[in-house]
Amino acid sequence: MELIIIRHGRPVRVEGADGVADPELTDAGHSQAEAMADWLSDEPIDAIYVSPMQRARQTAHPLERALSMEPTVVAGVREFDDGAGHYIPMEDLKADKEAWRAWLAEHQATPRDAFHIEVIDALHKICAENRGKRVAVVCHGGVINAWAADVLGIGRQMFFAPDYTSINRFMVASSGPRSVVSLNDIGHLRNTPELVLR
Repeated sequence: MELIIIRHGRPVRVEGADGVADPELTDAGHSQAEAMADWLSDEPIDAIYVSPMQRARQTAHPLERALSMEPTVVAGVREFDDGAGHYIPMEDLKADKEAWRAWLAEHQATPRDAFHIEVIDALHKICAENRGKRVAVVCHGGVINAWAADVLGIGRQMFFAPDYTSINRFMVASSGPRSVVSLNDIGHLRNTPELVLR
């Protein structure tokens, strides 16, 4: 089966939230999601799965509409930072070099074994339920990293920064072997470079 994992679009910045920060998409994020859905709308996708977090749910809406499908919400593909009271988009962090270096050092050094196991289990379950099919999972950068690292046998759980609405494809055989088809494809944004936010 083919597993298509899509990162959410650009979310708003949230600081000092009372409880969990669960940001919506910005206008750019909505445009990215529309472009992604248009790009994938001609593919024979059999099912859509989505993280419960708002930025992923909103990113999935245009694809659901284009394919006339109801998504299945899967808690196991939510992001690792879903308990934080803030959300600062990567490009905002990168604008402050010291803050970016500190974030990288913290996140590359922090083991997330429970998160990693939850993600792998959730995606394996999706694959087992969809043998011989093509499914889309709209989720988060941490989820994409965890799965890709597991497929590639990389020890580091965070080894690349997926772009907003990037399309990441994997083949999963019913006998077990998994392979990478492509990572971080943003071909759907090629005619709108202003939507490529790094």
